[in-house]
Amino acid sequence: MSKIEVNTIEPQCGTTLTLGGSGDTVTLGTGASQSGFKPVDWQTSSIKTATFTAVNGKGYFCNTTGGAFNITLPASPTAGDTVALKDYAGTFADNNLTIDRNGSNLDNNAGNRVLSINNLSMTLVYVDGTQGWKSVEEGTGYIGEVFMVATGGTITESGDDKIHKFTGPGTFTVCSLAACAANNLVSYIVVAGGASGGSGNNNNNGGGGGGAGGFRETKSPATPYTASPLDGYATPGNRITVTAADFPITVGGGGSASSPLNPGSAGSTSTFSTITSHGGGGGGGNAVGLAGGSGGGGSCSSNPGGAGNTPPVTPAQGTAGGDGAGSAPSYGGGGGGGATVVGTNGSAPTAGAGGAGATTSITASPTAYSGGGGGGAYMCGTAAAGGTGGGGAGTNKTGSGTAGTVNTGGGGGGANNPSGTSGAGGSGIVIIRYKYK
Repeated sequence: MSKIEVNTIEPQCGTTLTLGGSGDTVTLGTGASQSGFKPVDWQTSSIKTATFTAVNGKGYFCNTTGGAFNITLPASPTAGDTVALKDYAGTFADNNLTIDRNGSNLDNNAGNRVLSINNLSMTLVYVDGTQGWKSVEEGTGYIGEVFMVATGGTITESGDDKIHKFTGPGTFTVCSLAACAANNLVSYIVVAGGASGGSGNNNNNGGGGGGAGGFRETKSPATPYTASPLDGYATPGNRITVTAADFPITVGGGGSASSPLNPGSAGSTSTFSTITSHGGGGGGGNAVGLAGGSGGGGSCSSNPGGAGNTPPVTPAQGTAGGDGAGSAPSYGGGGGGGATVVGTNGSAPTAGAGGAGATTSITASPTAYSGGGGGGAYMCGTAAAGGTGGGGAGTNKTGSGTAGTVNTGGGGGGANNPSGTSGAGGSGIVIIRYKYK
């Protein structure tokens, strides 16, 4: 073994000095230390503000003040490759930085990761094909805390939560899961389409109000908002812990308006994962109200309202419709059932009001859904209002019943006009909420 004792080694020409050959190991002596070598070459002259591809051995200051973007890790990395990053302006919580794994695992997970902690810094080292890239930065672990990332519907935010609203069919896609299992339990409401009201057969017979679409809600403890009285969290079968998958969403339409002599049409079902809410039952035209998520109101004398919560679930998805009442020539239709209150019975010459729906703040402001439609009255009688939550009002001889409000699941109002129609039911809605930071 030969030994060279010098104070300085410089290249003979140029600026590159190579120590050792391919496959060699260059080792510092025991107790020796190094200075001047940079394990990560920080790119201080190029602050990143848009999506870019990282290079092995480089560190990047990422400024998301102007909006979220991605850092794409090197393709086909080898063991020991290193990439570092730092939140330049402390804005990752508002505008996230996403780590695009570019085909390699991230901490043994085949999914991208969203960085949502302000002032986060991280050094990633590629280990092998199983673990992929792993963080070696002390104090924060891989990315502090990993939260769910999802797409689909119209997305808004409230505090640390994201809210996905579906007013028509769509897909809720979970791109990646939260590291904490409790944060993969989502909150939701699933509201079915409301039914139309019934239409009486002459000037004297008021049709029943349409039943509201079934209303189902479960609030996850991870999402702080005020739920409705129908929160189903206490029943384990109502809880949905999502996986990284696609969840098709069905939003039920409202029942179509009915012509004179006919009962109301039922609303259609809405679904999310294992949860189904059933359409409202049609109001009676000259007969009983029909069963459904909430029942339709009965018409004429002694025709009962339809049953609610059909088929049954816990908590109940709706209530019964009110009974028709009166005697010739003045009849009042019963109100359609709402999510939380039964439809009011008719009493000549006054029709019954629609039952009240359920109020929830899942969208960050209190909103009522699934109100029953108001009953129709005889030609000189008093028609009734729909229930809070989108229920349409009934009518007497003049005009047609009022439709339930779109995307509330409200029932349509009953009618009496021989030349008019009852009110159509309002379409349903599905809303999903979860913690994202």
